[in-house]
Amino acid sequence: MNLFLCFMFLSTNVLLFLSQISAAADTISKYESLTDGKTLVSSEGSFELGFFSPGDSGNRYLGIWYKNIPVKTVVWVANRERPINGSSGALKINGTGGLVLLNQSDGGVVWSSRSSKEARNPIAKLLDSGNFVLKDEKDSDPESYLWQSFDYPSDTLLPGMKLGWDLKTGLNRRLVAWKTADDPSPGDLCFEIELDGYPESVMLKGSTKYFRGGPWNGLRYSGAPELRLNPVFSYKFVSNREEVFYTYELKNKSVISRVVLNQTDFPRRQRFVWIEAIKTWKLYGSVPRDYCDRYGLCGAYGICIINESPVCMCLKGFRPNSEEQWNLMDWSSGCVRNTPLNCGNEDGFAKFEGLKLPDTTHTWVNTSMNLKECKAKCLVSCSCMAYANSDIRGGGSGCAMWFGDLIDIRQLSDGGQVLYIRMAASDIGGENGPQRHIAVVIVAAVVLISVLLIASYFICKCRTNMKEQEEGLDLPSFSMATIIDATDNFSDKNKLGEGGFGPVYKGTLQDGQEIAVKRLSVDSGQGLNEFKNEVILISKLQHRNLVKLLGFCIVRAERMLIYEYMSNKSLDFFIFDETRGKLLDWYKRFNIICGIARGLLYLHQDSRLRIIHRDLKASNILLDNEMNPKISDFGLARSFGSDHTVGNTKKVVGTYGYMAPEYAVDGLFSIKSDVFSFGVLLLEVVTGKKNRGFYHPSHSHNLIGHAWRLWREGRPIELTNELYGDNSCLLSEVLRCIHVGLLCVQQHPEDRPNMSTVGLMLASESSMPQPKEPGFFIGRSPIGEGDASSSKNRSFSTNEISITTLEGR
Repeated sequence: MNLFLCFMFLSTNVLLFLSQISAAADTISKYESLTDGKTLVSSEGSFELGFFSPGDSGNRYLGIWYKNIPVKTVVWVANRERPINGSSGALKINGTGGLVLLNQSDGGVVWSSRSSKEARNPIAKLLDSGNFVLKDEKDSDPESYLWQSFDYPSDTLLPGMKLGWDLKTGLNRRLVAWKTADDPSPGDLCFEIELDGYPESVMLKGSTKYFRGGPWNGLRYSGAPELRLNPVFSYKFVSNREEVFYTYELKNKSVISRVVLNQTDFPRRQRFVWIEAIKTWKLYGSVPRDYCDRYGLCGAYGICIINESPVCMCLKGFRPNSEEQWNLMDWSSGCVRNTPLNCGNEDGFAKFEGLKLPDTTHTWVNTSMNLKECKAKCLVSCSCMAYANSDIRGGGSGCAMWFGDLIDIRQLSDGGQVLYIRMAASDIGGENGPQRHIAVVIVAAVVLISVLLIASYFICKCRTNMKEQEEGLDLPSFSMATIIDATDNFSDKNKLGEGGFGPVYKGTLQDGQEIAVKRLSVDSGQGLNEFKNEVILISKLQHRNLVKLLGFCIVRAERMLIYEYMSNKSLDFFIFDETRGKLLDWYKRFNIICGIARGLLYLHQDSRLRIIHRDLKASNILLDNEMNPKISDFGLARSFGSDHTVGNTKKVVGTYGYMAPEYAVDGLFSIKSDVFSFGVLLLEVVTGKKNRGFYHPSHSHNLIGHAWRLWREGRPIELTNELYGDNSCLLSEVLRCIHVGLLCVQQHPEDRPNMSTVGLMLASESSMPQPKEPGFFIGRSPIGEGDASSSKNRSFSTNEISITTLEGR
């Protein structure tokens, strides 16, 4: 009897042990490990996690694949960049509660997760969504994760995954293709959400834009008519202050579907659906779909029509910019208007239907405007080239306006949108063409007497307004006639460039003095207050490393600033160009770094006012004929008394990639937020690379993250080898600058040095503290071209979309 009871006791415990193993088959606890040959299986058996070898490769990777699909389909890989030779891999939870993948043959860490929090009872669990998560077992919130694989996609987007940005942390969730079917390491093809202007999805080959989906119009991407309401999928695009992302869900849970980025043949993003009856993946759709989906194929103001031969033609009212190139089927130079614009009431808008909307890098969006208001606002801005509804649901709402050339337009046979393009009245048919022009002349003649009677009123009113606008601006006022004469009526040949607040022109006054005229566009977002702010601040500042303001001009809605002319343009003109960058040796670069530091120190400490610039970046550093740097563009600057050090604002303004974390997320700004921007700028000058748009084939960090990674690995000199060679004396100074830059971009403001300390560190050989982890170092900008102001309004919605607004200001 005792033997029987003992047997029953043992059997019960064995069964209990086996049931515990079965229950824990989807989980790893702090004291367990997953070794090669063992796997985790999600609770309903949908996904499996373990070690695998892709294709014909003998390398081992930790990955996730579909459990019940006979064709092994991997959807996520942990150690993409560092494969393991042999079966010595082991996945564990380390002492600080993070996941680590070890090569047990040498004890090396092959891969690890990152979490800002530490759990007392961490567990790692494979969910039935395909998400591998790390969480605190005692946390009652089922979706409170310390880390999740969905935040770090490989080449596959699963239902419920987000493609896009966490704006609080700077995390960019994007797809990066495998190099080959046998090699899951990151290729040069990626698919992500581009934040500049009006958010849209883009495909990049290296740093070159290859395809874009068009902006989200409330129902779908404007260039993706296939995204329609259907019984299988639901799509959602969310854009608010905290995040911008696209995601999809499966309405029918029995359907298995995935989105994959593939560069093994020609680059494309594909959607597959598993067909159980024939045991195969069926292609549901892919982009680029055809030749017309190639980005910018037909150049500016060209339109691609896939059923025409040739596929490229100029929009109505435009002609080829180069007939010779066009006839050779080289459309890259694009098209120009038959009749130049006059910027006034003689301009109108031509309606084009069924389009994929143009590239949205330079757009402005307001969701509260109707189309009539949108047209009126676009018409008064000479640089506004087109407008459209930003949301096409329910008859259309919202306003999107395009500035600069219109690029990457195609005709869609179904599901396209309406775009209104600015044209000279003589080139517009119907009521907007010659007949309208005649009607305007007749009406003008009829009301001429009335106009003359009230003209005096408007003249007096205008003079009063001008007097009010000029009040407090203690600088010379230039007349519009003087500016027009100096710039040859704002001729394109005199255009030096264009920033977030409008174009800048070179001019020559009658006495021969060269000037730079900053013409603020109506849509720039810089109103009278910002204009006065820049004039008043700069007029009180005198330093050799600050640009000198000569005067201003205000005429009705026109506002212009007149600066001393800088013959060598701006810093970004040199350091981000491979050819021009060679003109800047280390001596000149170091002189520029020290000059910017001196100018910033003057603003923070030595000027009559404590001034925080808030928009320090390469394009706002001008260079004189001796390549001496001068800080410019004080439209966003804030002044403080000597007893104030920190400010708070709900209107966050500046440029992505240069903004300090506490400012971008919470609106807190101080001299330390300028120090962060200086640190980014310093690293850009040293390396010749942009922080936003930085590309490295083996990881997805921006320039800050890449520098931090090399610093931790003891290899910071790799940032600069190509630029400065092996001169040991010179390299020690370069390394010191990298060290200073990393100290300036530390996550917490209190850890960053002030500019007086920065100056001492640059000028001496004294020891410096080790930098701590930087802020905003994960993820990168999709483009890298131009500056994206955080002041743009973004709001998109559909039946399945959160209706919120990303207000950078």
